[in-house]
Amino acid sequence: MILFHIKTANFKISNRRAIKSWLKDLINSYDKVPGEISIIFCESDYLLQMNRKYLGHDHYTDIITFPYTDINNPKISGDIFIDVETVRANAVMYSQPFEKEILRVMVHGVLHLLGENDTNEKEIKKMREAEEKALSQIKINPLK
Repeated sequence: MILFHIKTANFKISNRRAIKSWLKDLINSYDKVPGEISIIFCESDYLLQMNRKYLGHDHYTDIITFPYTDINNPKISGDIFIDVETVRANAVMYSQPFEKEILRVMVHGVLHLLGENDTNEKEIKKMREAEEKALSQIKINPLK
């Protein structure tokens, strides 16, 4: 089950059923099934505090993913925290529509739950390719 939680003002997500189906298809393409997955949309300061507390990083980030199942488990579960403000800033910086960037970050979190990493150039390249492939398969606006 994939659940969305909105913990920030001035943000709402529509087309939830279509987005959940799209993310489920991504998970299934890795021969996995969704367990309990929460995607939490929050504010910058909240995610900064989590980044400091749980990862020891003293900087803002667009996403933090906490997997709760072993990579060998066919069912994946975890929490994906997304900083909406940083995603908006990144969309401007990368000249991308906010709608596309928020979807990319959702996919990024799910890919982490699926065992993908982005700690070196090879992994980053693989992650970006997987993100682009997933983004090419969705045709809806998540915010309308």
